[in-house]
Amino acid sequence: MSFTHLGLSDKVLAAVAATGYTTPTPIQEQAIPHVLARRDVLGIAQTGTGKTAAFVLPMLTILEKGRARARMPRTLILEPTRELAAQVKEQFDKYGVGQKLNVALLIGGVSFGDQDTKLTRGVDVLIATPGRLLDHTERGGLLLTGVELLVIDEADRMLDMGFIPDIERICKMIPFTRQTLFFTATMPPEIRRITETFLHNPEKIEVSRPATTAVGVAQFQVSVGREPHDKRDMLRRLLRDAKDLQNAIIFCNRKREVALLYKSLQKHGFSVGALHGDMDQSARTAALDQFRKGEIPLLVASDVAARGLDIPSTSHVFNFDVPHHADDYVHRIGRTGRAGRAGTAISLVTSLDQKSMVAIEKLIGQSIPQVEGLEAGPIDESATPASTETERPRQSRGRHGSREGSRGASRESPRDGAQEARKPRREREPRRAAGGRNANPQPAAPAAEFTPPSAPPPSRTPSIGRAAAPKAPQEPASEPADHSHLPAFLLRPVRVRV
Repeated sequence: MSFTHLGLSDKVLAAVAATGYTTPTPIQEQAIPHVLARRDVLGIAQTGTGKTAAFVLPMLTILEKGRARARMPRTLILEPTRELAAQVKEQFDKYGVGQKLNVALLIGGVSFGDQDTKLTRGVDVLIATPGRLLDHTERGGLLLTGVELLVIDEADRMLDMGFIPDIERICKMIPFTRQTLFFTATMPPEIRRITETFLHNPEKIEVSRPATTAVGVAQFQVSVGREPHDKRDMLRRLLRDAKDLQNAIIFCNRKREVALLYKSLQKHGFSVGALHGDMDQSARTAALDQFRKGEIPLLVASDVAARGLDIPSTSHVFNFDVPHHADDYVHRIGRTGRAGRAGTAISLVTSLDQKSMVAIEKLIGQSIPQVEGLEAGPIDESATPASTETERPRQSRGRHGSREGSRGASRESPRDGAQEARKPRREREPRRAAGGRNANPQPAAPAAEFTPPSAPPPSRTPSIGRAAAPKAPQEPASEPADHSHLPAFLLRPVRVRV
């Protein structure tokens, strides 16, 4: 079946033909007629199957009739992340050529003033993240009573990010007679409950079993040590030895790990970018644009890039950290093997990740083969002299904070310089004996004792906290010093680390 049999308008069909697409995907073929018939739709499909176009194309056809009013959008699309919202807007810009539609984007990281200006002019399509949308409604600058069609995209991601209470608030502001389109890749119990609340007699479209991975993605796991440098060493080896690697997304579980791995790969000569939730919006957009254009072949990212991002040319996905939730694995590896292309997904697995891997294999219904032999043998880093600096960014320091030795000496034995600097001091200051005084460094000399407070002071000047050292072993020990003038806290025993 071609797009001409789905009931789309001539303008939309011309825009689709201009992009080179002739045959709709299964989710598009089944969903578009029901959307045009103004039915509620529950779409379940694995990532990379064209869910975005399944609601963008019929919405463009519906919106050809009618006109938007100020601060009252006609349609609303909710997305979990800024990147997904911006990506949907790009789809409207691409397929809405020749149509005079006003499309507004409400996301964080952008000034409220610019967004208010667009809302005042009237909006046909409003694409927003839940948090920023509620900010505008609470300010009184946005009314949702005119929304005719609501799209909730990546619903399972909304659940993971805690947006479900916000979505419930938003749905109460929208007329009950609205049309609702609900798209998700997985169907956990909570999502099933929400569909029963938000949808009215929906048309269920399930083109693949929930939580399945794309057929064209080859999946592997590689055993590595538990230390961070073991995983970084293995990752660099895989990146250098991978065949047909055009570009790759490397996923980490934590934002801090994203930053550390990004700096490590940079120091080893890789062209790489970073993407995580703590970055400002301009930096996130710039990193994605560079990756899409091929200016940087590697992108280290958190799960903010795991859902819905459409970068068809991505050839590899590396799980530097195995995801804690099995559903996240499905979305991560869905960044490769898109639009019928082949892809490769490799996970670095430590002994602590075995439980997570068992849950992943149970969810996807298949075992992930382990690549043998890669974990054995040392890695050759002779071509990258900065490798040790990546794993140990700071050199060893002495007792007073000064750097010990040159860079080369620190790399060979980082503790030698500090030990040599402390050795004379340990000889001069051995462990203190009871009573707060040092033992005599000469073994032949008797240990000094405290003078009772009632004893008369010696004729010589007393030493503070230390007995005078004898000039030679054969000479008698010096007379004990009078400590009666010292406060009690100075006479307490002191431990000296050796």
